[in-house]
Amino acid sequence: MIAANVRQEIHNLLGPRGYLDQGPDLSLYEYDGSIDKAKPDIVVFPKSTEQVAAIVKLAARNQLAIVGRGAGTGLSGGVIPRAGGIMISFARMNRILEIDLPNERMLVEPGVVNLDVTLAVQRDGYYFAPDPSSQRACTIGGNVAENAGGPHTLVYGVTTNHVLGLEVVLPDGTVIEIGGPETDLPGYDLTGLLTGSEGTMVLVTKAWLRLMRTAETVKTMLAIYETTDAAADTVAEITAKQITPAALEMLDGPMLRMVEEATHAGYPMDAQAVLLIELEGLIESVESQLEPIRATCLACGAREVRLAKSAEERDLLWKGRKNAFGAIGRVSPFYYVQDGVVPRTQIAPTLRRIGEISREHGVQISNIFHAGDGNMHPIILFDARKPGDVQKAVAAGEAILDYCIQVGGSITGEHGVGMEKMELMTKLFSDDTLNMIASFKSLFDPQCRLNPGKLLPTGKGCMEIHHAHATPAATY
Repeated sequence: MIAANVRQEIHNLLGPRGYLDQGPDLSLYEYDGSIDKAKPDIVVFPKSTEQVAAIVKLAARNQLAIVGRGAGTGLSGGVIPRAGGIMISFARMNRILEIDLPNERMLVEPGVVNLDVTLAVQRDGYYFAPDPSSQRACTIGGNVAENAGGPHTLVYGVTTNHVLGLEVVLPDGTVIEIGGPETDLPGYDLTGLLTGSEGTMVLVTKAWLRLMRTAETVKTMLAIYETTDAAADTVAEITAKQITPAALEMLDGPMLRMVEEATHAGYPMDAQAVLLIELEGLIESVESQLEPIRATCLACGAREVRLAKSAEERDLLWKGRKNAFGAIGRVSPFYYVQDGVVPRTQIAPTLRRIGEISREHGVQISNIFHAGDGNMHPIILFDARKPGDVQKAVAAGEAILDYCIQVGGSITGEHGVGMEKMELMTKLFSDDTLNMIASFKSLFDPQCRLNPGKLLPTGKGCMEIHHAHATPAATY
């Protein structure tokens, strides 16, 4: 509950249209792309770093929790306000502040949509490499917080590899700059530390991004398989041959049929799996890799390998991949996306184990994922209106992540830990490691007011401090 004097200060700072504090409005901000819910006490819409700092200082004086929010497309409960308090939406801080093409960089506010970075420089032959599937909606601030990836990060890396510097607001309202347009600044790599910290240490208010030149040529292939094992084996074999495509995506049979029915992208309805493979770079280099990849796919059991004959055909294939999550809505009213990582050699066994978990828990699971780096995205379908369905989906998700850990993988590749996977951190890290992570959190946020109840497991984090004031998170 926000005190009247705090509400009045926010009103004075932002004006009558600068915040929301009524129940129906707040309901729009109680969820992200995961399955948990909790309402903030107030949502504010600053337009500048100065306003963000003033709000943070106000929250500090009144011991209120703060949660930063971008577009709300996250998939791990990262922006669920577990302790209520003030949610800071960056929707109105959406300006591209500077484009410096000679030095291949851009300065943006956190509310800039990911795809808009590329669109702003595309005609000049540049683009922004990290391309999450939600890139038409997700924002740079959220990408930085979660260290977002995407299909093409197989060769170019994730967000942290494309952030040069940040302007951030600390939990006491202090504004600092770390990194920046200058090359190789001395000192600790705080930009690397804070990229991927899931909004638990700072609030990002500006970001210097690295731009890349558009490739000379791009070729896209679709390999079609009768079994998921054959497709998975192909991924490991391509890696063994020291070929690194720009993207290497896999869809299993149930997933590709959902996608094809919705987008008519050209995926074969009778296949059990497909690999979407993309090469880009110098013409000679790309051309030299086409035949080895085609031969590898066929040797591993592909029944056919197609090469997109035009940019339009390539775009259609990627339309199917990028719009896959929307296609699921035609089949299931609810779905739960997981984000485990396994070694490439373990993709086939992991897919088999996911099939077993599907049967054990009585839920349908389809798969679409970044096969090139072993980043699995099993999609668990359920109906929240049926008693027990949510619990089945959650249990199935945990079982999948348990298996990922067992075979030498991780509980997240790009979606973050958030509140969904925090208890699994104890299976991935030792107590000493978790204590060290907690010490960094305490260094930046000693009062534990910034996005409490995320990332660290119970007993290692600081949700307990705000427990008395918290609005309990509720699943569907």
